[in-house]
Amino acid sequence: MRVLDIAAGTIVDGPGLRTSIYFAGCDHRCPGCHNPQSWAFDGGNEISIDQLMAEIEENDFDVTLTGGDPLYQIDEILPLCQRIHDLGKNIWLYTGYTVEQIMADPSLRRIIKAVDVIVDGPFILAQRDISLQFRGSGNQRIIHTADYVGQTD
Repeated sequence: MRVLDIAAGTIVDGPGLRTSIYFAGCDHRCPGCHNPQSWAFDGGNEISIDQLMAEIEENDFDVTLTGGDPLYQIDEILPLCQRIHDLGKNIWLYTGYTVEQIMADPSLRRIIKAVDVIVDGPFILAQRDISLQFRGSGNQRIIHTADYVGQTD
């Protein structure tokens, strides 16, 4: 997996102290993005699931997958999520895709059963709202995936 950074003990990417993993690569390229350096798919470093798990276990926090957009690395993210859940950790995922786009794509839809919460939708500069908790713009939603699990089969 291509990873830009790992932040342990952050409080801005979901509730409580979290380990946030920033994945490389994003084609959404939202104007006003707070992390445009994450757009390059060859950015960061190649990191194995075992390396990530060692850090997650050491930090012992719930986990947030962000970026870039982690869904561009869906095939690598899914086994990572399984191992994180095996530790009993909660997983939030930030993506520029909407949950409707995710549900319409069989490849992406697999993420619904793999994470607990999705913060969906592109950042829209005209809807920027710093009063929103865990989101940057008013169009973005906090989606509890349990509400969608039955629709993935």
